[in-house]
Amino acid sequence: MRNIGRVLRKDLRLGPRSPFILYAFVLPVIMTLLIRSVFGGLFDAKPRLAIVDLGASQVTADAMELDGIEVSLLSDADTLRNQVESHDFDAGLVLPAGFDEAVRSGTRPEMALYISGESLASDRVVLAVTTIDLVREVSGEPPPVEVEVISFGEESLELSLRLLPLIMIYAVAIAGAMVPALSLVEEKEQNTIDALLVSPASVHELMAAKVLLGVILAFSTGVMTLAINDAFSGELLGIVITLLVAAVMMAEVGVILGAWAANTNTMFTVFKGGGIFLFYPVVFFIWPDLPSWIARMGPTYYFLQPIFDLAVGGAGFGDVAGDIAIGAAICLALVPAVLFMGRWLERSRGGGAAAVPEKELEGV
Repeated sequence: MRNIGRVLRKDLRLGPRSPFILYAFVLPVIMTLLIRSVFGGLFDAKPRLAIVDLGASQVTADAMELDGIEVSLLSDADTLRNQVESHDFDAGLVLPAGFDEAVRSGTRPEMALYISGESLASDRVVLAVTTIDLVREVSGEPPPVEVEVISFGEESLELSLRLLPLIMIYAVAIAGAMVPALSLVEEKEQNTIDALLVSPASVHELMAAKVLLGVILAFSTGVMTLAINDAFSGELLGIVITLLVAAVMMAEVGVILGAWAANTNTMFTVFKGGGIFLFYPVVFFIWPDLPSWIARMGPTYYFLQPIFDLAVGGAGFGDVAGDIAIGAAICLALVPAVLFMGRWLERSRGGGAAAVPEKELEGV
């Protein structure tokens, strides 16, 4: 364990110098911001209405009680107009002082309704019809029709939520798999691994240190990704356990790839090609109507699905325990492959005929 700690400390000390460490932490943040800015606004579930009420109108009070519309109160008409123009709201309504009295007396008071040019056509219709109905209620006229809304099928999640697994797989795959693989390959290219292999640290300790490096980084980026996406509202213990499974699985894949690849070009080529097998289950979260049995053939499904169900779907740990257990079994099944690649790496580097003093390991 002491040798594992020394190798791990060396990797963590040198890690910040690698641009891939920075990339692994920055990429989930950038993806989250892009998804929220693009899809968060485009796929808002409710139309957004802003109201400036200069006379305590009944229209405002009734609008605030509506379930299907997100209503906000603003202080002045200029602010409302600017925010509707910048698409902070789908529409804006300005009610002058004495509006209700004018409506009840039969006069036709002026009422300004601003519509954002970027709003959805369906939202415009909803807001326009709703505004007319609210004014009718002030005048005492009954609405011309009563609308009963009947929903078929299950309510679907917003696209921005269904893209969470995409962000998660990038976070744990780059930090957990790519960084350990790159660390091993660079040690081979710089011949520093030869010094490690002839030191008191065994090849299995070397591989264990690289796996721990990937686990620490993948778990850290996973926690950060869920935190910035406000996805820790589910069962915390289940999410943490699933993240550990994800981190271990990706770290094992990384050290296997790093031990096998002769250089960085080969490593990147294999990761880009073989990464399809790791990344393709994400497609089934974006389009949930696709047959799920295809997604189950990918190993990453067994941590992506539990994280999604726990963080977004409101599931409990018992609901996802089966998938987590399969993910843990995949991690155990990869252990012999990690050990084999460690022995293969030792043989391919000549095995290390002579050992160096243990104290020199600190400087490697």
